[in-house]
Amino acid sequence: MMLLRYKKAYEKIAMGLLSYMPGEKSVKKLQETIHQYENDENWQLYLLKQDEDFIGLVGIILDVDSYTVKHLSVNPSFRGEGIGSQIIAKLKDLFPDLECKSTEETALFIKKCRQKEEQQHSE
Repeated sequence: MMLLRYKKAYEKIAMGLLSYMPGEKSVKKLQETIHQYENDENWQLYLLKQDEDFIGLVGIILDVDSYTVKHLSVNPSFRGEGIGSQIIAKLKDLFPDLECKSTEETALFIKKCRQKEEQQHSE
């Protein structure tokens, strides 16, 4: 599995994956979100590719010493397989010196990933 930086060619795929997030249902809202990622260099969108399929996406807002996970979505067919946690782990690899923060929408998930990680380290 690999994280790929968003490109215009992935627009429809990205919008489809984003639409699984609460509050991102309307096409207008999805277009605004994608537009923000395309035009603001601190907003970065990544798609998770497994074999030939894009199965997840993560959008972050970069800051000087941290990044905030703004969007995180996994295709429903692949949920429950730890893919979200893998996405968060891959972000850590990409930005090892930055602190990972969350929004209200992503807070619970990030917390779950951290707990899983702590459990694995303590075993």
